[in-house]
Amino acid sequence: MTVFGALGVVLATGFYLPFTLLAPLHAETAQVQSWETPVTLAPELAFPNYGATAIGAIGWDGSLATSGSSEALPIASLSKVITALVVLDAHPLGVGEEGPTVTTTSNDVKLYNSYVARNGKVEPVRAGLVLSQHQLLQLTLVASANNYTATMVNWAFGSEEAYVAAARTWLDTHGLTSTVMADATGMSPENRATATDLIELAKIALAHPLVSQTVATTHISIPGVGEIDNTNDLLGLGGVRGIKTGTLDEAGACLLFAADYTVGTETVTVVGVMLGGKDHPSLDKDIQALLATAQLGFQQIHLVSTGDNIASYTSDWGDTSPVVATADSSVVVWSDTPIARFVDVQPVTLAAAGTEVGKLTFTVGTRTIEVPIALTKPIDDPGVWWRLTHPDELF
Repeated sequence: MTVFGALGVVLATGFYLPFTLLAPLHAETAQVQSWETPVTLAPELAFPNYGATAIGAIGWDGSLATSGSSEALPIASLSKVITALVVLDAHPLGVGEEGPTVTTTSNDVKLYNSYVARNGKVEPVRAGLVLSQHQLLQLTLVASANNYTATMVNWAFGSEEAYVAAARTWLDTHGLTSTVMADATGMSPENRATATDLIELAKIALAHPLVSQTVATTHISIPGVGEIDNTNDLLGLGGVRGIKTGTLDEAGACLLFAADYTVGTETVTVVGVMLGGKDHPSLDKDIQALLATAQLGFQQIHLVSTGDNIASYTSDWGDTSPVVATADSSVVVWSDTPIARFVDVQPVTLAAAGTEVGKLTFTVGTRTIEVPIALTKPIDDPGVWWRLTHPDELF
């Protein structure tokens, strides 16, 4: 019996030791720290009580806020932004390039006279002037000269009718389906657009380097034509850097505008449009009031800093390892944009310090921001003694 007893001990020991020392360890789950959701506030926007107004921002989808009519309204010389982009689509031109030249003829003098007869904005012309494509673009966007807009279109497309067809294709391509162009200048009240379409137009215009530069130009000097100031009196005031005025009896005073603001460590470009004003001085005051309130609607929210404690692991044998963010992250939000955080942290058995164990995912409105998270201390094997004395933790 003694022999069998000793043999049992030997067999049990031979079985217990290998299984205990080689048994896999359980994976540990992390305990996630609580998080306080940042507070975001909605501004009270100073919208006018006429026409149609909308604001947006570069990098934000669609319009941020609208007021007034949602119908397509006459847009007057805001049309010239479309015309400039359609011409540049057909005849590309970069910043610093003058492009091909156009020599004016008696037909351009006739154009001048026809727009004068319609009380349209014009600049002097005579037969024999040699102007570059860039100069025609400046006369269109800075001076808002109807006669030179028509000259540019006739050069680019051969006729205004051909231009209108090209404009329709361009508008469809860019998703501006509520915008109608009946002529190149905006003298036609049939040139119409919704305020939300015009927000998208402003974004497209500012994304074109030459258009963006041109609409921010305060003064141009064109040999044979003259010294001309930008028709936009808000340029340089309160961050405004463009983009285009419009005036027509059927449209009232209109402005498509953009302004840059510093929000925390970032620059936000606000775009907007106001249609149907009584006159430009009063319209400009209304736009300044709107921009002052819109600016307050942006705030930079700090989401996480490198080293912030997100979670922690504690092993059965006492090893503890905090889990921290490995990068800083902040975001500029508009108004009361909802913010949420999700922690995806994986179960861990043994791991070295610095091991990435998951990620933070922030949802900010429709945007998603991800930040990796990692261990700060190792989770080591517990060793022989712990394995031998804690079999219940292994099996």
